[in-house]
Amino acid sequence: PHSSKSELRTSRAGSTVGTLIPEETLAMIGQRLSEPVTGTITSRDAQRFALAAGDRNPLYFDEAAARAAGYRTTLVPPVLLAWSLNPPRPLDDLRADGLYRGEGKRVTLNVKRVMFGGEEWEFLEPVFAGDTITSETRLKSLEEKSGGSGTFVLQMTETTYTNQDGAVVARAVGRSIAR
Repeated sequence: PHSSKSELRTSRAGSTVGTLIPEETLAMIGQRLSEPVTGTITSRDAQRFALAAGDRNPLYFDEAAARAAGYRTTLVPPVLLAWSLNPPRPLDDLRADGLYRGEGKRVTLNVKRVMFGGEEWEFLEPVFAGDTITSETRLKSLEEKSGGSGTFVLQMTETTYTNQDGAVVARAVGRSIAR
């Protein structure tokens, strides 16, 4: 039997691989893509973010209101997690698509470009002003697919956000499309 180059084969973790995903890249599934990042979210940062987003929820600003609602102190707007642990970077570090270049391990694929394909968040526990959060991103999966414009790779990462007590407070699954 003759095997075509475009033939896809199933590999570990249910991923498929053809000509776009090198075997050494496939072996990265489940691995951390960078070192964990840790930072403390201050009430000032949380409140500035909420104001910039136009969200005047008293639980972000008024400690008495937060305690009356059963919380130990003021809350942090959930989406702030995506930005709170990233250090400020110059505009020169932006890619052509407007996203910052990744730091850490490079996921090498036999493609010309990578595009942002969306992000799905799951918020599991409240985050409070003063919490110290650690984020850790792993390569979740790689799948070679065929579409109307040809073959592409659907890449998924998973970032876990854990507080100082070891509780996972949020999880984000990111998708990239590479062709």
